[in-house]
Amino acid sequence: MANENKGFYKLNWMQRIGFGSGDLAQNLIYQTISIWLAFFYTNVFGLPAGYASVMFLVVRIIDVIWDPIVGAYIDKHSPKLGKYRAYLVFGGIPLVGFAILCFWNGMSDASETAKLIYAYVTYVGMSMCYTLVNVPYGALNASLTRDTNEITILTSTRMFMANLGGLLVSAGIPIFVCLMTGYGDIHNALSTALFMGLGSLPAFIFMPLVPAIKRKVGKRGMFNIFLSVAIIGMVLLYIVGLTDLKKNDLIINVCQFIKSTGVIVATGYMWALVPEVISYSEYTSGKRISGIVNALTGIFFKAGMALGGFVPLFVLWITDYKPGESAGQDGTTDPKAWFTTMLIYGLVALALLIFCFTQCKERVVMDEKETANVKVSDLWMEFIHNRPLRILAFFFITAFAMMSVGNAGGPYFMAERTNDAISSFQWQGILWLLCLIPAILLFLAMWIISKYELTDEKMDEINHAIEAKAAAEK
Repeated sequence: MANENKGFYKLNWMQRIGFGSGDLAQNLIYQTISIWLAFFYTNVFGLPAGYASVMFLVVRIIDVIWDPIVGAYIDKHSPKLGKYRAYLVFGGIPLVGFAILCFWNGMSDASETAKLIYAYVTYVGMSMCYTLVNVPYGALNASLTRDTNEITILTSTRMFMANLGGLLVSAGIPIFVCLMTGYGDIHNALSTALFMGLGSLPAFIFMPLVPAIKRKVGKRGMFNIFLSVAIIGMVLLYIVGLTDLKKNDLIINVCQFIKSTGVIVATGYMWALVPEVISYSEYTSGKRISGIVNALTGIFFKAGMALGGFVPLFVLWITDYKPGESAGQDGTTDPKAWFTTMLIYGLVALALLIFCFTQCKERVVMDEKETANVKVSDLWMEFIHNRPLRILAFFFITAFAMMSVGNAGGPYFMAERTNDAISSFQWQGILWLLCLIPAILLFLAMWIISKYELTDEKMDEINHAIEAKAAAEK
């Protein structure tokens, strides 16, 4: 292994924050896509929900082909600017460009077919560029250090900043869009912003406590506790949605906070398991194929996103959803405001990716002899032989499907909850998106993660064995 002395590096806070800024940047873009793009397509761009649902599914199928190619390429090559961090710039620039174009509505007078083609081109381009950034960024975590506690701190920092990005997107975008219209109802915008922002706010309370919580109850106990809290919150929110209390901001925000607390901790910590399955792979096969493993996790979280992107629009289609008159009172149907908002968010994201690039130095990577043998088929072989990776992959599918469905349901819930003209069938569909489908997926996720067997003690044993082997070979 071409490592410096030992791989158990301690990082300073500038490096930790620099690494986390990469997740903040990606969430400014991808959270905007996952939370707001479906709403933009149906309520602003004018695409039928059925067409948009198929497009979301097609884009993710393309990702299944594209991600392993990117993962193998990254593991086989070492750009001068850094094996993994170079792509923060190489992929970041076109990623920002495509993301901004996704929210351009300069085709308002075009045919439905022309709009659909434009949406496909920009969305596919954005998704492929996101892979060019996200896969190597995920590999950065495992390349900075082997130290288990340091990786926990890195992950907590990363998730804190990722949720800061989520907060800026979920709460910030409705406010930005409303203010830029010049006519939007700021009260409605603030109500939407608070509800959506509570999807990220608990991160600032609980994510810094994750290392202590994990030490107290263990990884499995932490998952069980917080997944259960999330399910309880979803059930409460569903019950409220069936009553007149759906117009009571205080009640629904309390339910949203409970739900989000469980979701954030459980899904936030799962990223700390990725470096573990990378080390497990190195321990069992002798190859530290970070790009391959992150491509695999990328495939499965995008499989979850595919399900999560398709289901909301499909449910809206079968319930014959049409935007109510109240849906645009906060200015969220103004196309120029959406484009300007995404332009600002995209440029900030690019600056953060560049900062992340300056602070991250890879220390634990493969040497040229090892990378020469990396091929795309390694991805599927790794999946077959690495049981912890398989468990994590299926957890990713259910977790990201749950988040995508729930996030997509949020804007429709807030836009239509005061609309007395909406049919009970249409409203029930929105409640299923916001509450019941995510709760069902969380039950499945809880069962899956119960099968994960890499304890902290086991990981310390694995990492020390790898270091001992590397030292003996020098």
